[in-house]
Amino acid sequence: MSLLELKGIGKSFGGLAALRGVNLSIEKDEIVGLIGPNGAGKTTMFNVISGVFRPSVGTILYSGRNITRWPMHRIASHGLVRTFQQTELFMEMSALQNVRVGQHVHHKFRADDVGKTRKQNRHDTSARELVEFVGLGQFADELAENLPHGHRRALGIAIALAASPQLLLLDEPLTGMDASETLEMVEIIKRIRSLGTTIMIVEHNMRAVMRCCDRIAVLNFGQKIAEGAPKEIQNNPEVIDAYLGVDETIHGLSDNE
Repeated sequence: MSLLELKGIGKSFGGLAALRGVNLSIEKDEIVGLIGPNGAGKTTMFNVISGVFRPSVGTILYSGRNITRWPMHRIASHGLVRTFQQTELFMEMSALQNVRVGQHVHHKFRADDVGKTRKQNRHDTSARELVEFVGLGQFADELAENLPHGHRRALGIAIALAASPQLLLLDEPLTGMDASETLEMVEIIKRIRSLGTTIMIVEHNMRAVMRCCDRIAVLNFGQKIAEGAPKEIQNNPEVIDAYLGVDETIHGLSDNE
């Protein structure tokens, strides 16, 4: 049984069809990339999966449960968690305090969903461990407003990890990062998978996507036009025509890099 299964997902806004009959399965422990040109429907897909939007048509199965019409907080309480393109932090709080707030919110929603309160499980990862996990240990007591862009993105991921996700949706986690920050984030993503967390990532940095993803799905005009291993996607004529272009070195896909 797939961890996540999307069946015929469509989403329309008035007369505009943002998604058109998309089928996609995510297996446990995979890192799956979702790529495509601007306006292809990638963020809309994340919004539909995570409960921000309800699909106009289609079914979403998560761990065998039909979550198609679940609200966002209920989906998150069952371990399907997402980040957003714009990282929302409490700038006047430290990195450690931000993660502690994330833990508190997560446990409240989990308690509300099962209809009873509970104490934090003693096996849950501590906030400080999460800060250290994303490479911010030395900045744990630094105010979020003083962190550079790459560290803020890493902190946003630490907050998402506070929800103990089974499936983590990362929406453009590398936006605005320089080369060294990008390499650090790719390593963080790989480490997250080593925890037993499945990952789905929307990202425009093709070098990073090709290096860290096991499988890639490609959207164009709301439709899935290809799916396969990175090398298959890299050499797919339809994908090259719609998105990657013919000069692979521009996109960081050269085997020599």
